[in-house]
Amino acid sequence: MSNQSIWVFDSLCVLCDGGVQYTLKHEKTDSIRFVAIQSQEGRDLAVTHGIDPDDPVTFLFIENGEALEKSDAILALARHLNGPARLILLTRCLPKRFRDIGYDLLARNRYRLFGKRDTCILPTAANRHRFSL
Repeated sequence: MSNQSIWVFDSLCVLCDGGVQYTLKHEKTDSIRFVAIQSQEGRDLAVTHGIDPDDPVTFLFIENGEALEKSDAILALARHLNGPARLILLTRCLPKRFRDIGYDLLARNRYRLFGKRDTCILPTAANRHRFSL
């Protein structure tokens, strides 16, 4: 599992849940492990990388030992996908500052725009081994 990338996500966020579900359907290979920030492992990873697990303003995408946040995390995740989400890679030509402004705007309003769950998503039996909830 050391070659697997890790996506630390907010499992109560409907937008994040949709992203995880999309990723499971459109991954090039099964190379991503999904770690809920609400889990102990997720909390530990968040704190290690300077993110408040009780008020996450970003998700983490850890690849090759490097923890990426905000738009850099989205771009890294998109490289693992097939399908329309790969169009996100076109934004890499924009300065990081501008990409992150857009990310921050969406992240701050994600619960209001997309909703929040009371419980985390439940993986299927077929992909349970890839989750830490």
